[in-house]
Parts: sequence; structure tokens; C-alpha cells
Amino acid sequence: MSLAETVSEIDHLSDDQRDCIENCNEASEVCEWCADECLADDEMEECARLCRDVADLTSLHARFMARDSQYSGDLAAVCADACEACADECEQHDADHCQVCADVLRDCAETCRDMASA
Repeated sequence: MSLAETVSEIDHLSDDQRDCIENCNEASEVCEWCADECLADDEMEECARLCRDVADLTSLHARFMARDSQYSGDLAAVCADACEACADECEQHDADHCQVCADVLRDCAETCRDMASA
């Protein structure tokens, strides 16, 4: 069963919440990849650090939404801020992994921001 199929089985989630969980999981994965790639270049240290923070935050936020945590909205706002900061950093670099990461993070920030205001 795919992650999307698993998420679709969680009864209490709205379609927007399902989208946000999927975006958070994608962001977590792409940030891990980007951070790993950035570690090979000393000038990319800040990018790697931000990516690692976002990978942890987005993974945690997806889990909070899945279990309907009362803190999910608060974490959504932090997650959106972190995604935006990391996307800003990634966009400064020409590396393909940074550009892909920035694109994914913009989508994730948007859905997290929607969850924070819900």
C-alpha cells in the first residue's frame, strides 16, 4: 500500500489535511536528499542545516496531523516558516537538488500555512 493510500484510510482527515501530509512527507524526503548532497560542499553548510531541520519538522507535522494532535496547528505555522526559509536558501544555489528542494518546499509551506490558519 502506498503512502497516499494509507493516508486516505485515516477517517478524520480532510482532503486538505491529506494533501498537507503528502507534501510534508515529500518535503522530508527531498530535504534529506538535498542535505546529503550539500554536505559535499563547505559553502552549502547552511543549506544542509536548514534542510535537516525541515526534514525533521515536516515529518513530525505529518505524524501530528495523522493522529489529530491538538498541537498540529501550532506546528503547521512553524513548519511553514521553516519551509519558506529553507526554500529561500536553496533558491540561492544552482545545484539541481537545491532547485528541486525549493520547489517542493514552496508547495509544502503553502499547505502548512493553510493548516495553521484552519
